[in-house]
Amino acid sequence: MPLLRPFAILFILLALFCVGLAPARAQDAAEIVPSMYDASLNELKDAVAALVATGDPAVVPVLRALGEGNLYETDAGGIYIFSGSGPIRDAVTGEPVEGVVEDDLSRIRINNSLRRDVAAAIGNLTLMSENAQTRMSAAREMFSTADPDNIPLLEEAIATEEDVRVRAVMEQARAAALLASGDQLSEDQFSEAIAAIASRSDRESLAILNRNLANATTDAQRATITAGIDRINQALALRDVAQNVWYGISLGSVLLLAAIGLAITFGVMGVINMAHGEMVMIGAYVTFMVQEVIRTSFPGAFDYSLAIAIPLAFLVTGFVGVAIERGIIRWLYGRPLETLLATWGLSLIIQQGVRTIFGPTNRDVGNPSFMSGTFEFMGLMITWNRLWIVIFAAVVFALLLLVLNRTSLGLQMRAVTQNRRMASAMGIRTPWVDAMTFGLGSGVAGLAGVALSQIDNVSPNLGQNYIIDSFMVVVFGGVGNLWGTLVGALTLGVANKFLEPFAGAVLAKIVILVLIILFIQRRPRGLFALKGRAVDA
Repeated sequence: MPLLRPFAILFILLALFCVGLAPARAQDAAEIVPSMYDASLNELKDAVAALVATGDPAVVPVLRALGEGNLYETDAGGIYIFSGSGPIRDAVTGEPVEGVVEDDLSRIRINNSLRRDVAAAIGNLTLMSENAQTRMSAAREMFSTADPDNIPLLEEAIATEEDVRVRAVMEQARAAALLASGDQLSEDQFSEAIAAIASRSDRESLAILNRNLANATTDAQRATITAGIDRINQALALRDVAQNVWYGISLGSVLLLAAIGLAITFGVMGVINMAHGEMVMIGAYVTFMVQEVIRTSFPGAFDYSLAIAIPLAFLVTGFVGVAIERGIIRWLYGRPLETLLATWGLSLIIQQGVRTIFGPTNRDVGNPSFMSGTFEFMGLMITWNRLWIVIFAAVVFALLLLVLNRTSLGLQMRAVTQNRRMASAMGIRTPWVDAMTFGLGSGVAGLAGVALSQIDNVSPNLGQNYIIDSFMVVVFGGVGNLWGTLVGALTLGVANKFLEPFAGAVLAKIVILVLIILFIQRRPRGLFALKGRAVDA
């Protein structure tokens, strides 16, 4: 036992030493940054090296501010970050400070040599980070700057990088730096650098190759660069097509939500409902009211606002739809012109009522956190709110198919659609089916309003922006046919997005309207015509 005592004492001392190291290391940045006050260029260079030695990515904002000329000092010895706008922040904590104004600040000046050291230091801290996304961002930034001084650091990072995607970006950054260095490259090195840059297939890499094409000295180099440019142009053309298809699908999903309720009411009841757009608008205002209540009373539950608004919008607009059918529409069956005029007048009344209650200005409806932002997928830029709307439209469409094909209400609706008199003779209460159908179509329009509130301005005129497009979708796809509405919405959405770059937004819609008119001349019942004795008659 006595022999073990020295080892125990040594172990305790080592443990205390290791515990004591942690706070000392954490305080390194807090001790280094104040030393920058009134420092010479050599002292600043030592401070930068000391910050890099900490290995703490938290010092990157200080280094970046120093390199960009946004690091300041005061006569009191404080070091602050200030970009010219926004709050003045403490360089150590990054928190806004009070009591310090812009007139108190003096910029810490550096020269180009130190600026290069700072850039290398930032690259070292981020390029060697444990986080793959941080390394990816650092490599992309180095590709944009194409600084030859980064070549040794990039080669060191490439040698140890295990993530294939990150290593590819690092190799592209190294290739851009090699081309910018002006060094004489062998033919193989030059070809590999051009191939690496061309593999990005984006406009930034295209600009780099075009710049190098102007500086090429031999025919072989020009041929290599030209081949890379052609490769990028082909990839960009395909990507533009894919991007337009995605934009078209996104627009088509919005048209589907706005038109699918109209397809139900128009197909079953033969009613030209010009107030359908106002059902969409009411659904959007229900979303606004839900968010207002949550903002004022339950701010922590904002991300759940749409989950609450969706059923409420369906119920509110469905109830309004049943009231409209029972109070106005049921007296006008068989007179389509009167239903058009009556619902058009009703739409004006609803719009004015909303203006009186909520005012004529746009209302702010926010996106929940999961619907905010943009992400890149295979070179396509996709916004989360549009993606969720596409998914939502698909879910609504699937639920409507389930209702129409697997419920007694759906069976009765299909029977009334095909032959109203025969359905009534078989005991189906057609007035009840009409009311439920109008309520269902209006409820779906309310769901469309919830979705549109996430991408469009919520105002009394919201529904008017989509009513004409909705009628075009219904007529083109086939009255009363959900699959026709789906195909029609996606077709018109994609066609519109491909025409817009050439003809403009307004002329594109006019062209599509003319094409639909010509199409209806050949197929008056649309793409998917309903079958039945009354329909065929």
